[in-house]
Amino acid sequence: MKVVALVSGGKDSCYNMLQCIAAGHEIIALANLCPEAKEEIDSYMYQSVGYEGIELYSEAMNLPLYRRTTKGKALNQDKFYVPTSDDEVEDLYELLKQVKDELNIEAVAVGAVLSDYQRVRVENV
Repeated sequence: MKVVALVSGGKDSCYNMLQCIAAGHEIIALANLCPEAKEEIDSYMYQSVGYEGIELYSEAMNLPLYRRTTKGKALNQDKFYVPTSDDEVEDLYELLKQVKDELNIEAVAVGAVLSDYQRVRVENV
């Protein structure tokens, strides 16, 4: 499958890309949500530490990088997510919508390996 990989700069998103490739998928783009103020944010969804290196991933892999800023505000912290205006999950929706509008992607790869909180929200998007 043609995949967009969500990357944070952390080990889980890197591991996820390796697993995608090992499974025979083709990563055709990278996507990242970075802090609006260019500093670390206290987000329930997104790692912001290391975001400065994401552009190097794109260069090293020779892949387009899609970026969007996020304020990192988790307004809906319920177990099950429903779209919530101004929630940080909606930033992910907008980012992936842009990627989907511009590229022929078939899947989204994410390093949210063991977090039900993150998994439920990515699945919602």
